[in-house]
Amino acid sequence: MIIPPRYVGIDVSKHHLDIFDEAIGVSERIVNATQAITQLVARWRCDALVVFEATGVYDLELREALRQAGVRFARINPARARDFARASGQLAKTDPIDARMLAAFARAMKPATEQVATPARSALARLAKRRDQLVLMRVQEKNRRSEADDRAMAERISRFVEVLDGEIEEIETDIRALIKAEPEISDDAQLMRSLPGIGPVACMQLIAQMPELGRVGPKQVAALAGLAPFNVDSGAYRGKRKIGGGRKRVRDALYMAALNAVRRAAPFKTFYTRLRQAGKPAKLALIAVARKLLTVINAMMRDRKSYRLEPAI
Repeated sequence: MIIPPRYVGIDVSKHHLDIFDEAIGVSERIVNATQAITQLVARWRCDALVVFEATGVYDLELREALRQAGVRFARINPARARDFARASGQLAKTDPIDARMLAAFARAMKPATEQVATPARSALARLAKRRDQLVLMRVQEKNRRSEADDRAMAERISRFVEVLDGEIEEIETDIRALIKAEPEISDDAQLMRSLPGIGPVACMQLIAQMPELGRVGPKQVAALAGLAPFNVDSGAYRGKRKIGGGRKRVRDALYMAALNAVRRAAPFKTFYTRLRQAGKPAKLALIAVARKLLTVINAMMRDRKSYRLEPAI
């Protein structure tokens, strides 16, 4: 007997979860807490597809419970959910309505399920996020110091910058220790770092935020990173291809890696130069290099082979 798939929509907020399970057909609400979530998830099996909007830390307990129970789930961009609701004629917005709409989205769109990160990769992602926050704070403080018209205030800011330097150094030490201590992550890092342009920051972001590497095709991995160009055409009009969406921090890291790659590696420099000679703007050419880097990394992770000095690209 074939069991039909079960579609569940969950609206996540800080204090509670609103659930609509199509198999039950009634909305319900539980507190956003470990015990209640564990009891909720226990009723579902691997045939269920649970969809909810990405809400940062508020869906962390839910993700972990689903992961441990082996239940498939997809975190979707809230804008995508609202577009689906408007297209369906659903203009009202309440938490129970949103949960019902997400279940309908799951049934109609069948979004790709999330590749679950291991606990070590999740820890690395948290460290990477905190490092980014501290680096941004340091940039802001240095800008304030350059604008300070009072020497005493500039010295105060300098002392705080030194504190931030120390915190960043500590986190980077923890990141290196975590990568070294986890064999799987260490192996991935070693493979990635063999590719010209991929430094410690890009490597860290790819390991933390792209668990799909080596498990999906080149087009899908480019879309996940927001490096896949999409068409803007209508009738006879042909607009410029654009990139967008995806995981912005990964995209930013790969863009910086592309800058390094075109300086350090002849194949990528040749690829970049060819695009520039064809009339492509510098930024667009660098984005193409970033996409090429990601495609190469994806193949390296799939085949478990380090980068060769002169591959055909």
